[in-house]
Amino acid sequence: MTITRHEQTEIYSKAAEANGFVFTAGIVPADLSRDVKGQTEEVLREIDRLLALAGTSKSNVVQATIWLNDIRHREAMNEAYKAWTGGKDTPVRACVEAKLVDPRMLVEISVVAAK
Repeated sequence: MTITRHEQTEIYSKAAEANGFVFTAGIVPADLSRDVKGQTEEVLREIDRLLALAGTSKSNVVQATIWLNDIRHREAMNEAYKAWTGGKDTPVRACVEAKLVDPRMLVEISVVAAK
C-alpha cells in the first residue's frame, strides 16, 4: 500500500491518501474574529483546497466529522455546510460539541473522500 502525505509537519499531515481515499486532519479557521458561519466557510474552503491537492473534490466526500465549541452554533454552521454541499451528495456526518484548542475557535471539520 502506498500512502501519500500532504503538507506534513513534525506532528501531523493536513491530508493523506491511502487505498483510494483522502483523509484530512481536523481543519480549523485562521480568522478567529469571524462568527461560526464565517469560520465554517473558511474551513470548507481549506478542505476544498486540500481535496484538490489530493486529486478529488467535495462531491466525493463520504464522511465528515464536525466539532463545535457550542452545539447551539449548529444551525449557523449548517447554513455554510448546506451551501457547500448544495444539498446533494451529502456524506455521512457526525456533529458534536467539544472544547477546541482556542476558545475563539468555533468549528473544526475533518473529512474522508474517495479519489
